[in-house]
Amino acid sequence: MFVDQVKVEVHGGRGGHGCISFRREKYVPRGGPDGGDGGNGGSVILVAKAGVNSLVALANKHHIRAKNGGGGQGSGRHGASADDLIIEVPPGTVVIDSNNGLVIKDLDEGDTVIAAHGGRGGRGNTRFKSSTNQAPRQATEGGDGEVRQLILELKVIADVGLIGLPNAGKSTLLSRVSAARPEIANYPFTTKFPNLGMVQLDLERTFVMADIPGLIEGASEGVGLGHDFLKHIERSGLLVHLVEPFPTDQSDPIENWKSIRKELAQYSESLGQRPEILVMSKSELPDSEAVAKDLAEAAGCKVFSISAVTGAGLPPLLSHIVSQLQEQRGECKKW
Repeated sequence: MFVDQVKVEVHGGRGGHGCISFRREKYVPRGGPDGGDGGNGGSVILVAKAGVNSLVALANKHHIRAKNGGGGQGSGRHGASADDLIIEVPPGTVVIDSNNGLVIKDLDEGDTVIAAHGGRGGRGNTRFKSSTNQAPRQATEGGDGEVRQLILELKVIADVGLIGLPNAGKSTLLSRVSAARPEIANYPFTTKFPNLGMVQLDLERTFVMADIPGLIEGASEGVGLGHDFLKHIERSGLLVHLVEPFPTDQSDPIENWKSIRKELAQYSESLGQRPEILVMSKSELPDSEAVAKDLAEAAGCKVFSISAVTGAGLPPLLSHIVSQLQEQRGECKKW
């Protein structure tokens, strides 16, 4: 189960109360105060950890509470501070305050953020002893932990994002070039959530590819899977746009390509201006090369023809993807 958005209420632990106590040893008349301080409450901390790829663990947790600090005791014994509650989330998780919509932090791998601070422990009566108050009968209560309503939204981080209309062959391509095994079937919207796969050409050339669920006209307004997955495309460094030469609905491949480009631009101006690698899928079909040529003329750029079924055209495409990724990263080519 893939979950990419949850709403939770996080509670920092309450601080322990300070203690009012006096020494009562047999041979110590008028013993002074010896009440200890309360311990601090635990904080709720979010950590972006590699290998965690979904928010499913938080899907049914509407309230997350850290433990309270221990209360102070006599004989100067302080209460134990509670351990912080560590919540692991996927890299690419955006932490949003649901009350005002402000982004608290966008978590990359290894990043942490304190979602709710624990309360401070109260002071025992020993803290109030002075020359004029040698038998203080006052202590403070532990502070309340912070309470926040948060929205955790996951935006998949990938080097390459596969985009296109439903049934364009994105899942088949991902399964062919990586160890990922997304669901594949001959009908639209087979993919209901992004699938990630590691593509490895050799020991030095590797990248992460994401199969983004198919978009349709009106996606920028929420039609179909709409906004749920356009946000994942934002995190993909390079877009690979797959176009099917002979769609089952008899639509025009060139108009289909234009439709997706329009939806990207309407959702985000920067996304609409992002360069893409244009690919004609299913090249094993007769006359697909003629469609690829027409698409190249309409787009004014090179179109790679591939067949994820036979493997034709995949090596040149993958090499070009790696080359483009290295240019984006400012790396030197090593081949």
